[in-house]
Amino acid sequence: MNETLVRDILDRIDQLPEEDRLLLERRMAERAEAQWRRETLAAQEEAIRRGIDDAAIECAIEEVRYPAAGAKS
Repeated sequence: MNETLVRDILDRIDQLPEEDRLLLERRMAERAEAQWRRETLAAQEEAIRRGIDDAAIECAIEEVRYPAAGAKS
């Protein structure tokens, strides 16, 4: 999709009556939520396959945020 086409679509959206724009926004939000849920489920399934649990994730986050905390002198 090129930039001109996207601009045309956005212009058309701007010309919609408010009620129709609100409906479009709701539908787009529903689609985004559904996509997020699909991606979340896929990530959870991948984590299960790899044997990654919440504790492992928290540990990895701690190591990235506080790398010096794990190093002992």
